[in-house]
Amino acid sequence: MLPGRHHPMLLALSLLSAAALALLWALVAGDMPIGLSEVFAALTGSEGMAADIVRELRLPRAFAAFVCGGLLATAGALMQVLLRNPLADPYILGISGGAAVGALVALTLGAASIWVDTLAFGGALAAMLLVFGLAHGDGSWTQTRLLLTGVIVAAGCGAAVTLMLALAPDTRVQSMLFWLMGDASGAARPWPGLVVLVLGLAAVMPFARDLNVLARGELNARALGVSVRKLRMGLYVLASLLTATAVTLVGSVGFVGLIIPHLVRLVLGNDQRVLIPAAALAGGTLLTLADTAARTVIAPQQLPVGVLTALIGVPVFLFLLARHPR
Repeated sequence: MLPGRHHPMLLALSLLSAAALALLWALVAGDMPIGLSEVFAALTGSEGMAADIVRELRLPRAFAAFVCGGLLATAGALMQVLLRNPLADPYILGISGGAAVGALVALTLGAASIWVDTLAFGGALAAMLLVFGLAHGDGSWTQTRLLLTGVIVAAGCGAAVTLMLALAPDTRVQSMLFWLMGDASGAARPWPGLVVLVLGLAAVMPFARDLNVLARGELNARALGVSVRKLRMGLYVLASLLTATAVTLVGSVGFVGLIIPHLVRLVLGNDQRVLIPAAALAGGTLLTLADTAARTVIAPQQLPVGVLTALIGVPVFLFLLARHPR
């Protein structure tokens, strides 16, 4: 038995400490290094260039990365237990593709950033409604039908994205590619995403025991009185909304929602009462660290954070796949 399973409070404190240190590093590190004393002074209301950099640039970006990572990891944990597949991904229902189409339409038109966010979220919701509407069909909704519909919708969105990139003016292609690869530099309003994350966790935690039962099989869940159909549909919709919010906030960031829940499960086991909040903290911490590295490793140039998460996620995914070939 792993030690973390005996000491959940110790593990919670460790995750909270790691998250705090990641956020602190994000405020200190950069092309212009800022000392800890200046950071604390900026957070307590001091004035000056360092304070402006911390409060107006680094703090919103760090929170945006943390919130996006938490949203994706939570959505990934829900998708993995609902599909009973530890390698399921929160983008599996085509949500990312719908958001990409909406955002790229706004970027092609040269719209303001608020319209990029609005159309990205609208595109994600439209893709979600399309997938669920088509998968329901004549009422014979099945898990397999939902997944196949999501794959087809995602493929259609991918074709639309390719077409827009081909037709877009050269001056806008770079910003469009950065958005597609994940970019937290323009996330000036992370607070709505934080509200969605908190409300999402509050909504799912009362059903954590039901999820534990569902993870052991649908027949067992029905025998114990769990309303499986309502639970699955409600949590699919919640996972889709969390993913849509994350993609709207930072763009398409891969592997966080795939890898983090699985790694947390290896340490903590499959108790959703512990796994889901732990995954949210771990996902937020990872993406904050990745975003800070993306803007400092070759400063003053910046890398899309999605590139770093992919460089981390691909070898981890291959390792997990080798361990679990089924």
